[in-house]
Amino acid sequence: MRIAIGLDVSSKTANVSVVVNDGEVTREAEACKVSNDLVGFGTIFKLIHKYSISDEFPDVVFEATGVYSRRLQHFLQTHAVAYTQLNPLKAKQELAAIGSLHRRKTDQMDALGLAQSQLILQRAKTYVQDPVYVQLMDEERFYQEINSDMVTAKNRLHRALQLTFPELEDVMSSTDGEFYWRLVQTFPHPDLLLKSHEPFDQLVETIRHLTKRTLSESHGQRIAEKLSDSAFTAAPAVSAAPTEINQVTYLAGELIRLSAQKQHIINEMLDLAKELPELDILKSLPGVADTSAVTLLAEFGDLHRFQTTNQINSYVGIDLRHYESGNYEAADHISKRGNPYARKILFKMIGTMDSVAKLPNHPNHIVDYYEKKKQSSQSKGTKKIAIAAVSRLIRTIYHLVMHNQTYDYQKASLGR
Repeated sequence: MRIAIGLDVSSKTANVSVVVNDGEVTREAEACKVSNDLVGFGTIFKLIHKYSISDEFPDVVFEATGVYSRRLQHFLQTHAVAYTQLNPLKAKQELAAIGSLHRRKTDQMDALGLAQSQLILQRAKTYVQDPVYVQLMDEERFYQEINSDMVTAKNRLHRALQLTFPELEDVMSSTDGEFYWRLVQTFPHPDLLLKSHEPFDQLVETIRHLTKRTLSESHGQRIAEKLSDSAFTAAPAVSAAPTEINQVTYLAGELIRLSAQKQHIINEMLDLAKELPELDILKSLPGVADTSAVTLLAEFGDLHRFQTTNQINSYVGIDLRHYESGNYEAADHISKRGNPYARKILFKMIGTMDSVAKLPNHPNHIVDYYEKKKQSSQSKGTKKIAIAAVSRLIRTIYHLVMHNQTYDYQKASLGR
């Protein structure tokens, strides 16, 4: 006899379906709807024990529904109940392939379909990662949210400066970083500088004190000259009234705060990951620093849960999709269905590695491959070559982690 419990988890409730196969007939033995709290989870736990055979728990299967299924997942892990957590897209495809199991679309029918399909497909139990990987993932996603907030704030600051002091964006080589944002906070409107009648030497000192780094007097003078010239030629759209400049100073301050928060998150992640061997392995790759290493580690999680690098490619979303019909054959393209954050980090890593490889004592077999492909390619674009390099980087990382080795160019070159 085989028994499966299917769970369809939503924000506040979960539909439960217990399906029994006695060798001849598959039937739904019990169905209910529970709340997503200790009372509801307790009911699920009682059902698990009720339908256990010789102290062997029935199969428990549910779809990953983001933060909603995390509570159930944590409860099952705490009570040592193995479970199968499915990707919603994969679950939908499997149910569609079986066909006859899923005639109507309701939450209860979804739970029933999950349980029935589990008895047919006999999916493997989900690999339970060490809690530190889950913590790292949560921190990394918060880091990405802060990143997104910074992009929004930068765009808003750019728009606000077009009204108050657009020429300020040309004073420094970059419109990014705490130094620039403090300069914006101090001089959000040219009239504030022109009407202050501040001596040039005093202006230089004011600018030098805006950064925590040591700024030479000559560098400070160059910035002060550019700032003064910009103030004289500026043509703002609004006056220097508080209502007009408050938005600029607020947004500059918000960017300073968000930047500090980002660094704080990275420091916390590095502290969490300091005992994990993968961190030093990733940092041994040429061009990979603390931030790239710890954010990629957080997105990858425990690589031991993957059996092949093709599974990692699918997880990241760089697995190829092929389409042909009759005499028509489309160009292959990546699925982009996987983890977009990991894909972005890996793509940026290739660019950084390529830049670092130009320096002495930073050889990299992945960059060797990347440059060789670029030279032999007939196309001007390099995105496809970069994706191929990402795939090679994934294979390298997987091998190093599985064998607990740090990167060695000579060994990597021999393996090509």
